[in-house]
Amino acid sequence: MTQPITSLLVANRGEIAVRIFRTARALGLATVAVHSDPDADALHVREADAAVRLPGAAPADTYLRGDLIIKAALAAGADAVHPGYGFLSENADFAREVLASGLTWIGPPPEAIEAMASKTRAKDLMRAAGVPLLDPVDPAAATPADLPLLLKAAAGGGGRGMRVVRDLAGLRDALEAASAEARSAFGDGEVFAEPYVERGRHVEVQILADAHGTVWALGTRDCSLQRRHQKVIEEAPAPGLPEALRTSLHEAAVAAVRAVSYQGAGTVEFLVTADGRPYFLEMNTRLQVEHPVTEAVFGLDLVALQLRVAEGEALPPSPPEPTGHAVEARLYAEDPAQDWRPQTGVLHTLAVPGQVRVDTGFTDGDAVGIHYDPMLAKVIAHAPTRAEAVRALAHALAGARIHGLTTNRELLVRSLRHPDFAAGALDTGFYERHLDALTAGAADATEAALAAALAEAAPAADAPLAARLGGWRNVRSQPQIRRYTAGGAEYEVRYQAGRLVDHPGIRVLAATPTLVTLEIEGIRRVFHVKRNSNNSGATEIYVDSVLGAHTLTPVPRFPDPQDRTEPGSLLAPMPGTVVRIAEGLAPGSPVTAGQPLLWLEAMKMEHRILAPASGTLTALHAATGQQVEFGALLAVVQEETQS
Repeated sequence: MTQPITSLLVANRGEIAVRIFRTARALGLATVAVHSDPDADALHVREADAAVRLPGAAPADTYLRGDLIIKAALAAGADAVHPGYGFLSENADFAREVLASGLTWIGPPPEAIEAMASKTRAKDLMRAAGVPLLDPVDPAAATPADLPLLLKAAAGGGGRGMRVVRDLAGLRDALEAASAEARSAFGDGEVFAEPYVERGRHVEVQILADAHGTVWALGTRDCSLQRRHQKVIEEAPAPGLPEALRTSLHEAAVAAVRAVSYQGAGTVEFLVTADGRPYFLEMNTRLQVEHPVTEAVFGLDLVALQLRVAEGEALPPSPPEPTGHAVEARLYAEDPAQDWRPQTGVLHTLAVPGQVRVDTGFTDGDAVGIHYDPMLAKVIAHAPTRAEAVRALAHALAGARIHGLTTNRELLVRSLRHPDFAAGALDTGFYERHLDALTAGAADATEAALAAALAEAAPAADAPLAARLGGWRNVRSQPQIRRYTAGGAEYEVRYQAGRLVDHPGIRVLAATPTLVTLEIEGIRRVFHVKRNSNNSGATEIYVDSVLGAHTLTPVPRFPDPQDRTEPGSLLAPMPGTVVRIAEGLAPGSPVTAGQPLLWLEAMKMEHRILAPASGTLTALHAATGQQVEFGALLAVVQEETQS
């Protein structure tokens, strides 16, 4: 019988650490955080009763150092370790070391983790347990009939080491790239191949098991909306599944759990084909990012149940009955229109209205760095029906105030309101088909520009009386002019004596430096205005209203680094680390347009730096392992002359 837990160390960071601490406090447990140097003032550190520094910045030197984490737990007086997800959460050796140190491990037995750690070995176990599987494909013997293929890393997750191959000519390069990425991310370069299912759905079953033989299958989740094989929107239950299919998924998940004598929380993931056939993908031997939708539908706290199972308690024979529907959206600091480019800098404001749950590791003023995942928050809505939950989530996201960083918020809103999503027509190719339309055309910012100009011109409430009167009462012979850019368009605002010029249908009702009220064609609209410096030091003005959210830059614009370099210069599109350089690439090398020259890793994602034109590489300033800042000159390509 495990001793009761009194103090819990969370071997993780960000929103998952904050979320686990929330439950720990509710249960009366003391909490201990660990942190890297960039995370010294992070929210999860501020939320904990005690915190221990892990010297360094890179995950390999900090959150992946199991020896330092165990030392921290013992030094801080913790008697249990919760791994969260990612990092060491599916590391069997770490689990063994935690147990050997006399600490309680909040997770499955190390043997179960080990059994499922390699996707190839896990599939052998599942085949023996009668769980349906896709047949593997030997890459060396692949034929055109086997295409398309999906290459997958045997270890790890999160979409790392995955490639879709549609042409045998590109198979070798894809294998090498997938293996290199897997080795870099997980320390294991093993890659396997299986058929790539077009228009398949990613459906998973949340399970919870105790040490007394009870296994709960807590319904299904649909996680089909993904970018780069990483989930973006998840929901429970998975919509539109026939009851027989739900039953077979539950039975297969329970069989998988019993095959490895599993205990604790875990997820069994399946690929469901367009004609309704399920195939086992993998088992995640940990809590999932998307666990809140299951908690909402079943009225459970999965972290509390993890802790109770770890203390040796028995689960009731069956779980509660599910009610309603829940949908979760992952708010990322990234630009979907620019190949999902991650963003770094200061998050000035993060405020989400409505009756929704927000799990986040950030508060206003926190910095978003280059070393970790770009997820800012998870926003979850629960309602009696799917349509109501989707509508509530879209409304909350549309009304959120998010300042300082480009995010995927607009993509999330448009996705939730897309006819296919509303109809439950979900599959993993959703963004491949719809991304261009979902990211096209910035919304008109005319009204936002008017509000920004009026707010800038309005004197502060504590300004001297003469200033307050002078700003709005003096009649000047010429109107004042302010110009802004937003979404690639330029807006000019002309005003005089507290009224707008050239906008006869718009009347100014009130204006302060932070709040502007306009009457637009007889309709009263309120605009919230906030002014901050962006990550380059330039001023940006954030305007939020029911008409949308806009970021405006006063003219003249802060110059883009690209404007100050010679043609053919390749600049770092974000801060990051150079992880690979194309084989044999050196000054003087011929290159072709679109050829990958460098690979830059930032925030757990790899980004290819491509040759802008065919020609000759005249300079190479990057080296493998080098840390680079945004706008750093990486290489120069001289375009070949046309005869």
